[in-house]
Amino acid sequence: MPSSVLFIVCVLVWGTTWFAILYQLEAIAPGAGVALRFTLAALAVALWAWWRGERLRLPVRLHRWFALQGLAGFALAYWCVYEAERHVVTGLVAVGYAASPLLNMVLARWLLGSPMSRRVAIGGVAGVGGVVMIFWHEFARLAASPSVLTGAALTAAAVLMSSVSSLCAAHYHRQQVSGPAPLAWAMGYGALCMALLSLASGESWTLRWSAAFGWSLAYLVLAGSVLAFGSYYALMKRIGPARAAYVGVSTPVVAMTVSMLFEGYRPEALAVAGALLAVAGNVWALWPQRAGPSIKAPA
Repeated sequence: MPSSVLFIVCVLVWGTTWFAILYQLEAIAPGAGVALRFTLAALAVALWAWWRGERLRLPVRLHRWFALQGLAGFALAYWCVYEAERHVVTGLVAVGYAASPLLNMVLARWLLGSPMSRRVAIGGVAGVGGVVMIFWHEFARLAASPSVLTGAALTAAAVLMSSVSSLCAAHYHRQQVSGPAPLAWAMGYGALCMALLSLASGESWTLRWSAAFGWSLAYLVLAGSVLAFGSYYALMKRIGPARAAYVGVSTPVVAMTVSMLFEGYRPEALAVAGALLAVAGNVWALWPQRAGPSIKAPA
């Protein structure tokens, strides 16, 4: 698929998964829910790889990267997201992910020696500012809540772990390793790590089944995990981890729209201006440009 289609798929899917996670939290503990989600996702991606005729057996030297990617991105990051949504509204968690492009860019330059584009940096600042404007009413409303600090810390940790996970994938992409097979391994390692951490913490694995839990789990596994992550890592291989992370700037705009449709949210003028600024930041950063000077990592 064209890069633009991959980008849109990620934005539309992840912009709606925040809402679906709420139904999971009503039925199962966060750690157990994350482990269940990515166990099913790993199996689905493995079947996808098998159907494509790809080998699931990969060099042993790569499995440490798959394991780190899974631990960071499919265990710790999502556990933090699920826990954060117990303390603050989903929109506030989405705001945190607007910092993904800047964080990915800094980490990619520091750890992988990737060039740091001024254009991407400016677009990232504009995107973060726009998303904060969108959800400014939530910041104001939650300012007096004792849960805000906990939710903000969990969100920051989730964004950091997601960036680490993306860099692991970027590392083995440089070795021409990509596709559903490594993603299946990473999700499997993440599910195993999360299950062990959940059991070690004494977390309950009691499941309160409901139709809402069933459809939300199916959506999170098939769309939010298999389709979205497959598209995201394909996009990241093409345009790099910093620019691909602009998905995190656009998804809160979709989350706001979902809130308008299903939760009766009515945006103020500041939120509308913020949405326009976030979109402008994405267009500025991702619009094709001629090769020009960039800030290169020191040798």
